[in-house]
Amino acid sequence: MTTFTLVFIVFLIAQTTTQLYLSTRQIRSVSQHKEAVPAEFAQKINLQSHQRAAQYTIATQRLHMVSVLINVIVLLGFTLFGGLTALNTWLASHISSPVAYQVLLVLAVTFISALIDIPLSIYKTFVIEQSFGFNRMSVGLFIKDLIKSTLISTLFMASLLYLLFTFLKHFFTPYWWIWAWAGLSIMMVLLMAIVPKFIMPLFNKFTPLDDPVLKERIQGLAQRANFGLKELYVMDGSKRSSHGNAYFTGFGKNRRIVFFDTLLNKLTPAEVEAVLAHELGHFKHKHVLKRILLTFVMSFIFFALLGYLINQPWFFAGLGVFHHVTQPIFGLAIVLFLLVLPVFMFFYTPIGNLLSRKDEFEADQYAVQQTNAEDLTSALVKLYDDNAATLTPDALHSAFYDSHPPASIRIAHLKKAA
Repeated sequence: MTTFTLVFIVFLIAQTTTQLYLSTRQIRSVSQHKEAVPAEFAQKINLQSHQRAAQYTIATQRLHMVSVLINVIVLLGFTLFGGLTALNTWLASHISSPVAYQVLLVLAVTFISALIDIPLSIYKTFVIEQSFGFNRMSVGLFIKDLIKSTLISTLFMASLLYLLFTFLKHFFTPYWWIWAWAGLSIMMVLLMAIVPKFIMPLFNKFTPLDDPVLKERIQGLAQRANFGLKELYVMDGSKRSSHGNAYFTGFGKNRRIVFFDTLLNKLTPAEVEAVLAHELGHFKHKHVLKRILLTFVMSFIFFALLGYLINQPWFFAGLGVFHHVTQPIFGLAIVLFLLVLPVFMFFYTPIGNLLSRKDEFEADQYAVQQTNAEDLTSALVKLYDDNAATLTPDALHSAFYDSHPPASIRIAHLKKAA
């Protein structure tokens, strides 16, 4: 056993035990508080809804714990138990084209991982979501979505990988990773423009907002926020789930706001305006731009690290991967790096979520300045209720995982701001 193998095992054990421990704490917390609605919500959420949220949280946490254990088995199967070595050796011995071999290796690992996740997705959709009244997706639609998403992602990945490995074959330099990072960054920006207009309509129907009262309120808010709004759409999210949401996309003067029909059915026009004001708060404080820039910086660091590790035999051997073939190892290195990176990045999770919760408070503050704080509070309480979000999360679990502040803390901040 190499030193790096030992380090990997220690990090994997730390990640797994932390995940299981936090889920256990979350289950215990919501179980202990399910018999009484927190005082600040007692007038708006009844005991039955509160207990439903507790049961939903417990069910999803138990599924998460199963998922954690399965992911550990899959990761060890690919690495220390030799799965990736066997797959790599087989593909290298049967495919003569270096580019095709590497593309197929990455796609094969991605496909196997996705295939293992399908039973969990089916259980979550047709057992948990179904039993709590959230799922509206038929088996046929589930299969149709799965086929569409698989074809689109496979086509995109295959094209991107083919370009990368062809470039490396003909124009390899010691700083190949900089070119790879630059190409991926450009592709990410292009996707932010392409996906909303060309990919998402393949899965959902988008229709112009036809409520004149709501439309007038939103346009007025956009003008006050100096938000270049071009289009207002409603998405038929109800054909898959009863969960509600809203988001905006686009750049410059070509921005569009999209509402889930489920959201519009649950909230009053004033509450919708308040929720949208919160989303525009993210725009006003440049949270989205900051996240994009942070993603570019982090991906640059990861590519630099990959550029270093690809030349280190201990990286491959320490993870149980041996490439005794004459084929290039770029594809193998990329697969291995992406498999183990989450293990070493796991404890960054609470830092990222801490920054996210800070952004949420700033967006709430902006919403209070543009609309009525009571409307936003009322909207959030309705959404907590309808989405079965627990009102009594475990503090440590919330600090580690939650990208949004806990309900009680967030409502208290809004009342103080008002």
